[in-house]
Amino acid sequence: MAIHNPTLMDHFKNPRNAGEVERATAKAMVENPACGDIMLLSVRIEDGRVAEARYKTRGCVAAIAAGSAFTELLVGKDKAELQALQAADIDQAVGGLIPESKHAAVLCIDTLKKLLKAMH
Repeated sequence: MAIHNPTLMDHFKNPRNAGEVERATAKAMVENPACGDIMLLSVRIEDGRVAEARYKTRGCVAAIAAGSAFTELLVGKDKAELQALQAADIDQAVGGLIPESKHAAVLCIDTLKKLLKAMH
């Protein structure tokens, strides 16, 4: 059984921003073919910045926690700041992912890349 840190477990047990944005300006869904995790990300953009971000994840503890921390990172950012986000930022936001859970941060970034393409 994997041992997760307290920050990650807090995001898992008390996920922030779970669900879908009602009047989303962009949405993206990505599936990790290796593990089967799926993430749906929806955002509302106002004045060129993310005003609201929500996610739905079907996946492991790390994927659910990463999605929670990920949406917190997105709020307030403009497109350039979103493009600069990396898996390491999500890894850090959850207090560090164990090696076998690093895919959770990659799932978030892959979903963000797809969302950015949908935003134009």
